[in-house]
Amino acid sequence: MRCDMGSLSELPNIGKTMEKRLATVGIKDTETLKKIGSKDAFIKLRLHEGDTCLSSLYGLEGAIQGIRWHNLSCESKEDLKKFFDSFK
Repeated sequence: MRCDMGSLSELPNIGKTMEKRLATVGIKDTETLKKIGSKDAFIKLRLHEGDTCLSSLYGLEGAIQGIRWHNLSCESKEDLKKFFDSFK
C-alpha cells in the first residue's frame, strides 16, 4: 500500500516552482493538497501572491485528479472558471 504523502512534484502539472509556491502556503505533500482541494489551495495562493492565474487553478485540479489539466472535463473547467471569475 502506497503512502500518499509523496512529493507534490510527482503529480501531473506540479513542477518544482509550483511545489515551492504551495509550500509557502503550508501545502507540503500530496495528502494535504487532496484534503483541502484545488479551490482552497488556489485561495491560499491567491491571498499570498495576489495574482494567481486560472491555469494554476486548472493545474491544481488536474493534479488532484491525477491528469494533465488539459484533460479536465468541460464541466470541471467551467466550474473552475466561474470560481476564478468570482475573484475579479
